[in-house]
Amino acid sequence: MIDNITASDIANEISMLRSAFKGTVLVVEGITDSRLYSKFIDKDGAKVVIAYSKDNVRHSVAECRGKRNDQKILGIIDADIDHLIGKMYSPPIFVTDERDLETTILRTSALDYVLTEYADQDALSQFEKRFGKVRDVIARSSYPIGLLMYISVRDNIGLSFKDLEYYNFIDKKTLAIDVKRMVDYVFMHSSSKSIGKKELIDKIESEEELLDDPWIAARGHDAVFILLIGFVNVFGSYNCCSMNAGKLGGALRLAFGYDDFRETDLYKDTLQWSMKYNLTLWMDQC
Repeated sequence: MIDNITASDIANEISMLRSAFKGTVLVVEGITDSRLYSKFIDKDGAKVVIAYSKDNVRHSVAECRGKRNDQKILGIIDADIDHLIGKMYSPPIFVTDERDLETTILRTSALDYVLTEYADQDALSQFEKRFGKVRDVIARSSYPIGLLMYISVRDNIGLSFKDLEYYNFIDKKTLAIDVKRMVDYVFMHSSSKSIGKKELIDKIESEEELLDDPWIAARGHDAVFILLIGFVNVFGSYNCCSMNAGKLGGALRLAFGYDDFRETDLYKDTLQWSMKYNLTLWMDQC
């Protein structure tokens, strides 16, 4: 059902909302986005609407502001690979600082709070002495997957990244990625055979040389699963024995506070834009 929702459906929902609400409408991609941004909006002056896809956010905002002349509306979308390809968006569409919401969160103190809550501190200390800070390890291990996804899209290769089984190429003790095994796994589960595995590895290595910041390429979905492997196998304490990716993602979102959000370019850009047009958006906005 969700796959059948169109941008016009979302625009209709916003138009119906206008009979009872005259404030700012923030359109986001998904449920988890809504949960996070709803923590920070002004509860009286703004509301969040879920569009269920990136394209729906863009097109529903355009339809409302264009055909329906509703100027109190903006959208937030994940950057995905847009930072890598140099694609830019103009207000009222805004993008996450990193590739997606999860990678933005992982770069903040939210990760430190989650490690404090769920990690065995002695085991965590031993791990970080050997391999470096968990945050850096996660970035190193997740960005090659993100680069391969980017290459697949850019070169129209058509690789499949659905339901990745990370234990096939992530070492459960060091959290290091084996790029060759990762390519083998993705290649085996993809129908496209228009390129060789060696060429794919060469392309990843070429892109690595151009990458200034691994978090630009890292995908939050992969990073959270790699962190989960660390909790389950290396440095988790007794209270994370039933941890799964959904619970871990939720814990990170809960730990991501308003002070963290205020440090992002996304917050600063949306605040500046909303104040320019005298719209109320975030909770501390005068």
